[in-house]
Amino acid sequence: QVLAVESGGGLVQPGGSLRLSCVGSGSILNMYPMGWYRQVPGSQRELVAGITGGGTINYAEFAKGRFTISRDRAKNTVFLHMTTLKSEDTGVYYCNRYGANKWSWGQGTQVTFSS
Repeated sequence: QVLAVESGGGLVQPGGSLRLSCVGSGSILNMYPMGWYRQVPGSQRELVAGITGGGTINYAEFAKGRFTISRDRAKNTVFLHMTTLKSEDTGVYYCNRYGANKWSWGQGTQVTFSS
């Protein structure tokens, strides 16, 4: 069962910005540590950033200084604000539990670069 739906991807130019949103079913996202993941062409799905219930945040090396994960508990939403985007950031971005016991993966949201 997919418990979170991603949105906010799109076509972007190098150096641009996007804000991705992950909305959960009911208040499910408020109950767990949450993460953003991505799958770029030719690679396995990888962690981008995670946020715990207490607010501790971890970023992948490639995301540090450029991406910001945050959560709005009132809206049961987790965000990923991406800046200074590079062509190698192209891929499908997903949200899911951060750590073990992940849910079924959703469709994700596609980030594509325009030349």
